[in-house]
Amino acid sequence: MHKKEMISHIEDICFKAYKASNTLSHATTHAKNEALEKIAKHIQKDKKMILEANIIDMDMAKNNNISDALLDRLFLDESRLDNIISGVYNIINLEDPIGSEIKRWKPSNGIDMCQTRVPIGVIGIIYESRPNVTADASTLALKSGNCIILRGGSESFYSSSAIINSIKNGLKSSQLSEDCVNMVNTIDRDAVGLLLNMHKYVNLIIPRGGKALIERVQIDSKIPVLSHLDGLCHTYIDVDANKEMAINIVLNAKMRRTGICGATETLLCHKDVIINILPDIINKLIEQGCEIRADKNIKVLNHNIKNATIEDWQTEYLDKILSIKTVENVSDAIKHIEKFGSNHTDAIITDNKQTAEIFLKEVNSAIVLHNASTQYADGGEFGMGAEMGIATGRLHARGPVGLEQLTTYKYQLRGNGQVRP
Repeated sequence: MHKKEMISHIEDICFKAYKASNTLSHATTHAKNEALEKIAKHIQKDKKMILEANIIDMDMAKNNNISDALLDRLFLDESRLDNIISGVYNIINLEDPIGSEIKRWKPSNGIDMCQTRVPIGVIGIIYESRPNVTADASTLALKSGNCIILRGGSESFYSSSAIINSIKNGLKSSQLSEDCVNMVNTIDRDAVGLLLNMHKYVNLIIPRGGKALIERVQIDSKIPVLSHLDGLCHTYIDVDANKEMAINIVLNAKMRRTGICGATETLLCHKDVIINILPDIINKLIEQGCEIRADKNIKVLNHNIKNATIEDWQTEYLDKILSIKTVENVSDAIKHIEKFGSNHTDAIITDNKQTAEIFLKEVNSAIVLHNASTQYADGGEFGMGAEMGIATGRLHARGPVGLEQLTTYKYQLRGNGQVRP
């Protein structure tokens, strides 16, 4: 696609989304749910086409030596497509946030004041190699009354294009405009920069990916950004941890799916449980093919352990690699997370409720857990049906971004002739 053609394409889809948002923002819950149901049925009908497109993406990714973790993110099969379809029906069953009353009051001036939820408008999402995000983001946007423009990664271009085709066919047979969902139809990196300048039409940008992508968007965007930083997640095993629980949680937090943002990347271990808890965890991790990198106190436990460097404390592996560090106490663990974490998801394993409360209150991440796996950092597990991602910033929304987080609000004032004295 030539530069002029690309500029025209980006401007066209942004303008169409802007126009469609004026109608979508006032669409009834019934109309939105009907459109979502038609979308689910079209994805079901188009399964073969979507899986064939995914094979093209997978073959290209393998030829480009993409890591196993990213291949896992990219891969689709019948089961994963069924999960996507189930996610759409979950969103249908969720309460529509639009028009709901947040707060109502009447001050001394006698005016009836109401704070109500409204859509944000047009959302642009820039993401990498996960085709399921195409469906999740589109359907969440529709239910919350927002139009969406998707710019997926080059690795998932054919899979995402096929899913978008199903979504648009579903919209065509509904009361909603097919312009409510649009995809940037090029893998040219310049398209990202062009989208970030469409502030006339786009109200919010959501980048979802690695550090380089997030930093570029934060620097270049003329549109407000809701950042989804990398998932440098920690699990801390406290001195009062239950051994069996610690083993089960750590193995799940690291190995259930290593390529997701909620996977634990660094294990922090209280100095007094290194001998009685950690060896079994390390042995089981190594049996499952996990590479361990640790400090000198832990390295002596197993000859297969490699030396950890400061770079390991700063790395989101998204792979079968875990760094392990000794800490003195919960305060030391919190200091490490504060220094190296990404404000995403962090967990403590302990039977001491007082220690757990210190951790839950003082760790400044979007999600903090007590005695549970970091892999629960997922909108579906929060009962949101799906998610745009995990927001790690401080403004507007934090943690899983679902329907409610894709809204803003306005004040409706109803008077009976009041004038300001």
